Amino acid sequence: MATDTARYDDQGEVPLGGYAALAAVFLAGTGTFALLARRRGVRLPQQVPPWDVALLGAAAYKTSRVLAKDKITSFLRAPFTRRADEGEASEVMDEPRGDGLRRAVGDLVSCPFCVAAWTTGALVCSYAASPRLTRLVCGGCGALTVADWLQYAWTWTQRTTES
Repeated sequence: MATDTARYDDQGEVPLGGYAALAAVFLAGTGTFALLARRRGVRLPQQVPPWDVALLGAAAYKTSRVLAKDKITSFLRAPFTRRADEGEASEVMDEPRGDGLRRAVGDLVSCPFCVAAWTTGALVCSYAASPRLTRLVCGGCGALTVADWLQYAWTWTQRTTES
């Protein structure tokens, strides 16, 4: 017995079915990885050192920003989003479009916080299967993150001395 008061949101625009489908894909992907890893004898690490957690975090941060905000990855988001504005440091602001699953994917790919959960999942699976390779990739992403912060520091320094 559904009524208007039973809706999740006032506008009826939250694509709950699409979100459920994406969550199912995420769970299926991690479950499939776990089964394949077990069959192939992948041994999980006893512990994850704090340095690796920081490295994975920096890489997840940077890859999520690249996927959700960089101009160069617009072609990936375009079927699900539209360009709304330009942000700082040549980042773009995209808005989801459509409804249902298309809208849910648009919400996901335009949100760096949302993309970070997916990239973290992929990086953790990679770390379990091939820690050395994953550290190398994460080191590169971490270096790019540091380079971004140095760019911001340089810009701030220039603005401060010009004032």
